[in-house]
Amino acid sequence: MSDAVENLVSILDLEKIEENLFRGHNPEVTWQRVFGGQVIGQALVAAYRTVENRVCHSLHAYFLRPGDPHLPILYEVDRSRDGKSFTTRRVVAIQHGQQIFNMAASFQVAEEGFEHQDKMPDMPSPEDLLPDHELRKAVADQISEGMRAHFKRARPIEVRPIKPTAYLHAEPTEPVNNVWFRASSEVGGDVALNQCILAYASDMSLLDTSLRPHGMSWFDGTVQTASLDHAMWFHRPFRADEWLLYLQDSPSAGGARGFNRGAIYKRDGTLVASVAQEGLIRYRP
Repeated sequence: MSDAVENLVSILDLEKIEENLFRGHNPEVTWQRVFGGQVIGQALVAAYRTVENRVCHSLHAYFLRPGDPHLPILYEVDRSRDGKSFTTRRVVAIQHGQQIFNMAASFQVAEEGFEHQDKMPDMPSPEDLLPDHELRKAVADQISEGMRAHFKRARPIEVRPIKPTAYLHAEPTEPVNNVWFRASSEVGGDVALNQCILAYASDMSLLDTSLRPHGMSWFDGTVQTASLDHAMWFHRPFRADEWLLYLQDSPSAGGARGFNRGAIYKRDGTLVASVAQEGLIRYRP
């Protein structure tokens, strides 16, 4: 397991403080706020710690305040319902005595039923694409010194964009953003861990999709961005350390908010998850 993935798995391994109460730690990097995908992943871990023999099929979350990267995050789980087929949990993330995030998640026992799915479109294979870290390396010298270490750091998720957006001086393009991604080393077959890693990764490029038709990037320093909410539906089993195709589009932006959708496929065309998110995209000249 690579150091970056080992660090991610460690961050997702919450400390139990009391029944239904857990503590999550942040990576040892200096940044202005906690990455939203980290909070989603940790909250899902907290919910899983109170569930037995059931698998998450959906989660719905709201980001309320920026997370402080210098303090641990407390996760309080409310055992809302334990039914015969479905279990529901509500998770609240707390820092400085205030909610910074809340999430509802639903879990289900294994069950057979009707099957259909959208067909995965033809896309270039990940082996034919440049890794994101090489694209970052090419422009690292043009990034401010204060951001450079964060920009160049080793990441637990390897991303290969199909049509990369320029980090600097972006041009308007269609509101579509398709990437291949996977954990950068093996993580094993545990279903809960793989779902939590996917939840973490699902927040990595989604909001950027709504900036594409406007030729904007958060590197420009003229746009304020933040995730406002995040929803995921887990359809079928997968491995987060195998290549997954993340199809993302943004059908609407307005009111300083961008709406984004995602569909995640295995290489064999199996649809494993769907994602939706609205985020703040505020122009700040």
